[in-house]
Amino acid sequence: MRFGLRLIQWLGQPTHLVELGVLAEQEGWDEVWFPHDPFMLHTWTLTSALAARTERVSIGSVGTNPYTTDPSEIGAYLATLDLLSSGRAKLGLGLHTDGMVAWTGYDASDRLERTAAAVDIVRRLLRGEIVTAAGPYRWSRQCHLRFEPLRPDPPVYVCAYEPDYLELSGEIGDGSLPMITPPESAARMVAHIRAGIERAGRSTDDVDVAGCAWLSISPSAGEAAAILRPMVAYFGPYLEEHALAEIGLAPGDFAPLKQLIDAGDIDAAAAAVTEPMLKLALVGTPATVIERIERLADAGITQINLGGPLGPDPAESIRLVGRQVIPHFQ
Repeated sequence: MRFGLRLIQWLGQPTHLVELGVLAEQEGWDEVWFPHDPFMLHTWTLTSALAARTERVSIGSVGTNPYTTDPSEIGAYLATLDLLSSGRAKLGLGLHTDGMVAWTGYDASDRLERTAAAVDIVRRLLRGEIVTAAGPYRWSRQCHLRFEPLRPDPPVYVCAYEPDYLELSGEIGDGSLPMITPPESAARMVAHIRAGIERAGRSTDDVDVAGCAWLSISPSAGEAAAILRPMVAYFGPYLEEHALAEIGLAPGDFAPLKQLIDAGDIDAAAAAVTEPMLKLALVGTPATVIERIERLADAGITQINLGGPLGPDPAESIRLVGRQVIPHFQ
């Protein structure tokens, strides 16, 4: 089991996020990832800053999408980050929801075709090829990198949701980055990813299944749950119906919380979060988190990619995982 830290904007300003990434390297984490969402702190800047401050951890983006970011830019970014980090760059290309790209007027109904084409283009650019066509993209013969990448094949993961998209991630990705909220949805998602792996004639060893989970860890289970509540209230309404059903919830259960959020009353929304809703995350003491990660390993998750509030004190949570959770799996 590899351990990835996913640093979300929720945790603070850019300099603080970079410091947390540096701490993760010191505490034995394997990877540090940053979500790449429209109008949020920009992942490409954050990954570059962290690359300059670290020496060992892999560094990647989660959810760089082929709508608001063109594959020409994505390819140049990945190759540049790989040079800057001395070969530690990874890319998470795709979507976990089509809602955000819709903000800017894009229809993501062709997300499978567009994601597959973007992955193909990025890989071809890093191999030094001239790219003139792939999927919906039609380019001239001027489309090639004007510098030499460090590696021709830095890992390209596919961020996906829904069965056919998850299958595509297994077909074409060096890794897959499914959101496992709740963790109980992992087995179902892994099954779809493996169906794609099998269809492509690949081995499961070829694909790193990096399950993106929410984490809130603390020596005090009560404090871990309390800090998680606002995040569950805010993001719960956007989670997949099939995933929620794994723990007996439905999108309608979050409707009252969304009304409170829309009205600007985050405290009331957090107070309305129920105990079943807390099951969306890995929450509690190190012993509890270890037990749940063991189940995820049994379900086929090969990298646990931990984000969310992390805990009452994010830096202390990173230390707790590094000193008590990661050693258990070594």
